[in-house]
Amino acid sequence: MSGSQGALLLLPTLLGATTPERVLPAETLELARKTTIFLAEDARSARAFLKAIAHPRPIASLTVIEIGHAPDRRCYDEWLAPTRDGFDIALLSEAGCPAVADPGSGVVARAHQLGLRVRPLVGPSSLLLGLMATGMSGQRFRFVGYLPQDRHALVEAIAALERASRGAETQLFIETPYRNERLLQALLEHARPDTQLAVAVDLTTDAERVLSLPVSDWRTLPPASRPALARRPAVFAMMAASEVQPAGGSTRRGRTSRSGRQ
Repeated sequence: MSGSQGALLLLPTLLGATTPERVLPAETLELARKTTIFLAEDARSARAFLKAIAHPRPIASLTVIEIGHAPDRRCYDEWLAPTRDGFDIALLSEAGCPAVADPGSGVVARAHQLGLRVRPLVGPSSLLLGLMATGMSGQRFRFVGYLPQDRHALVEAIAALERASRGAETQLFIETPYRNERLLQALLEHARPDTQLAVAVDLTTDAERVLSLPVSDWRTLPPASRPALARRPAVFAMMAASEVQPAGGSTRRGRTSRSGRQ
């Protein structure tokens, strides 16, 4: 509880099999262990997380409300009602930060409308961790979610991402784990050879692997040297080579700012 009115806590969860203390700060864990009401994308994974952080209450005694992949806005006020009695409520993702590439932003918006305190807590974000490790632009980037499943639309989307990224804007996207290999193969077949492609797998776990190479190098890489992607959470990033012409006349990669930084 937090005073006369409760708050909506945005509680990050683990990205994979690792100890909570490795990726979650002490304050985040302390608040999670004090909270007894949770809004979760998936109730089963939420209970597994609460068990992993050694919540002091019996897991069965906690209130875990499953909001699903498309939360019903008609339920927002009911879900947030305990805050009027001084109870904090935590919003949980299945993995990583809630309401980022995940359902729940509508609940957060409603909390603001009701005048509730909204507290984003510190924890792992696969998108930001992946971006940090790509070697691509962290000044300008865009998360585009999932790419199309239709083959023709997917090829068009890859070309569109390359066009968008030529202004030194990193393009981030994800895929359902069991379709990771299919997406990587499409990228290697249809992206330009000089486009930089990165894949970050199993972030924050002992199995973590990040590889960032031009597509031409990916194509010659032995399959055994590539990250194992099948049924593993992954973040993809790409940035096409710049077509800026330097004074010498040849095409160069990247773009230097006035401060001289890439």
